[in-house]
Amino acid sequence: MQDSTPGTDAMRPALSVILPAHDEEGLIGPCLDAVIASDWPRGNRNAGLEVIVVANGCSDGTVAEAESRAPAAAAAGIALRVLDLPEGGKLGALNAGDAAARAGNRVYLDADVTVSHRLLLQLHGALSRDGPVYASGQVLIPKGQSALTRAYRRIYRQVPFMTHGVPGCGVFGVNAAGRKRWGDWPDVISDDTFARLNFAPHERIGVSATYHWPLVEGLGPLIRVRRRQNAGVDELRRRFPDLFANEDKPGLSTADKLTMFSRDPFGFLVYAGVLLYVKLRPHREADGWSRGR
Repeated sequence: MQDSTPGTDAMRPALSVILPAHDEEGLIGPCLDAVIASDWPRGNRNAGLEVIVVANGCSDGTVAEAESRAPAAAAAGIALRVLDLPEGGKLGALNAGDAAARAGNRVYLDADVTVSHRLLLQLHGALSRDGPVYASGQVLIPKGQSALTRAYRRIYRQVPFMTHGVPGCGVFGVNAAGRKRWGDWPDVISDDTFARLNFAPHERIGVSATYHWPLVEGLGPLIRVRRRQNAGVDELRRRFPDLFANEDKPGLSTADKLTMFSRDPFGFLVYAGVLLYVKLRPHREADGWSRGR
């Protein structure tokens, strides 16, 4: 474990950012660079920012890449801590990060996300109020490199999950009162959906600051990720059915689908084709999961 800020035990941070990472050597650096470049009050010992990277079961240079950001983090007044866990698994990493975190306000960040300069400060402001709060920013999905990913993206950006409410894809925050809604993170596929559904719609706050959240590239990865998303929701419905009283996502009407198709036939066929393929050939445990989105 490395800590970039001497004497941080004497300072209680205002915000803890928990960043689980498994074999993210190529992504963890840019993710941390964006966090370190965040607008954050400097020199106020009661408003510190703490970042906890939880490397879990890594076989690449994730830990070294994260630790290499320690000087920049220290120069920015940010306490960067890197936990190197021998076991893999995101839920174990989240629990380890929570155990190490010292702030009541917490942001959970995926390693392939890049935050804008204002996001963490705005999330902290949204979380600093009475009562349970869940918060996230405005998600921006990069265009992608492959034609199929770009087509999928054009429709995915329009579906109700992305346009309605506070989806929290890749980054979300909860305050201390909200985090008390559950104990340890359960061993579930969709930790982000589990967290979001622990809050009623009126308890979720969307701030104006943005972040970049990429899709995977190509048809095969898109199918595998969609399988994971569907299986994650199905699992939560089986294990935590009461949470779905908090679901506020509207359905996609036939008129909406026809409008999407008329405006972008290729994009709609790619998106609908992925959904149909996954429905006809759902996930089998032996298939394994795709990383990323």
